[in-house]
Amino acid sequence: GGDVKPFTPEKAKELVMALQQPAVFCNMAGDWPALHWNVEYLSAVLDGKTIQFRLGLKTVDLVPQFETRCNYVKATLKEFLAWSCGQPSCQSGPFSCYEHSKYWAYADYKYIARIFEDKPEIFQDIRWSDFGFPGRSGKESTLWIGSEGANTPCHLDSYGCNLVLQVQGRKRWHLFPPGDTSFLYPTRIPYEESSVFSKVNVVNPDLKCFPEFRNTTAHVVTLSPGQVLLVPRHWWHYVESIDPVTVSVNSWIELDADHEARVEEAITRTLVCAIKSAEDPSDGDLWLNPTEAEATSHEINLQYLNKAVSAYFKFQKASVSAQACSSSTGAKQKAGTSCKRRRREVGCEPEGCRLLPHELGFSTFKAEELQKIPLGPDLIPVLPQSQETRSMSAVAVESDSRDLLQENKGGHFGKLHCTGKQLVTSDDCEMPTHQMHSDSSPNASHAALSTNDLLDCLVNPHVINLVARLLLERTRV
Repeated sequence: GGDVKPFTPEKAKELVMALQQPAVFCNMAGDWPALHWNVEYLSAVLDGKTIQFRLGLKTVDLVPQFETRCNYVKATLKEFLAWSCGQPSCQSGPFSCYEHSKYWAYADYKYIARIFEDKPEIFQDIRWSDFGFPGRSGKESTLWIGSEGANTPCHLDSYGCNLVLQVQGRKRWHLFPPGDTSFLYPTRIPYEESSVFSKVNVVNPDLKCFPEFRNTTAHVVTLSPGQVLLVPRHWWHYVESIDPVTVSVNSWIELDADHEARVEEAITRTLVCAIKSAEDPSDGDLWLNPTEAEATSHEINLQYLNKAVSAYFKFQKASVSAQACSSSTGAKQKAGTSCKRRRREVGCEPEGCRLLPHELGFSTFKAEELQKIPLGPDLIPVLPQSQETRSMSAVAVESDSRDLLQENKGGHFGKLHCTGKQLVTSDDCEMPTHQMHSDSSPNASHAALSTNDLLDCLVNPHVINLVARLLLERTRV
């Protein structure tokens, strides 16, 4: 009985595809070997191999601490662990310029297939097959290691939905529904494919500059070891480590809707690169996120756009053919046992690629089936935080949090991160930080409009969605 999970792989997959609100799966990963992946264990496995850490200030500012404003060092996990524990030995080495009381460090977006490429057997420690994704393991997953305070600025992922396993320590997640997008002041500066950032520091918002943020509905949860968080498509999220050392693993699940999203991202890339490249490069605006290797040329961006459009129509044609075949034979499509993997037809992504939903036989939940979602101690919804408690610390979700469930009776339920994260390093202890221009605030009418102001309007997600639909309609004709 101890090894019996609350949901079969088939049921778990249905839930992942049906839920339109974040939820925590409990008691689904208790037997995964990956739960032993604390920093000491990973340090021994990596055996002195260095990885890149992003360093930021612990001071709370009114603006987000974007990756362009951080410093970067390469270090071993042994050096990171000594520094995060405040050991005197860190007076020399890669962290010597960064006082532990003032800085946090984050080894984020580490593709497991890359950092453990010489130890592929470790991939099997992660078993996403328990969630209905046969063949998906650590090879298709990403590792995150941080110290207390390490955070990811509030953003939404353009592609897919996200499953996150917490391994060591706790992380606090602040999530906002897709409908809050306009209240979060979206921006594509810094630019990174598949990530739309918010101008707001959601844990310390500047309500004078961003008054509409008051209208957001925050869903806050503290994720503990062994729990798996589902982040549905296009949910905004700010994530912060709240324990001295944290380790988590995630996998982005590709969705059918990503085909249109890639067209939107191709349009965005073309516009951002064209307009920002026309600016004087000496103005010091670090508009390109460190995760992006370079600003691609207009010719390459147009090729990217055309490939995205072709892939979209190829998928549409395949879907129509599959539906016709299914109707004529009366057969229900099932996932192939080989779980064939494909590389993205457009852009790049780490080795291991994504499993496409139609290849896995994902079913679509009907409205009446949504009411049957088995909420309980094994599947806990992340509830909206009331305005009165927005400034209070979030209560941790535990596997026996039945009180949370009762509060939600009658409630509604309904990354792929396709950029290969590029490593950037600095040998200097101090790296110039990019300060956001104060004249970019909506109330600064006295200031001249900047290129970034224009882009915030031009590549707003709502505008890009409309442009993509018009472009696809034109291509279809």
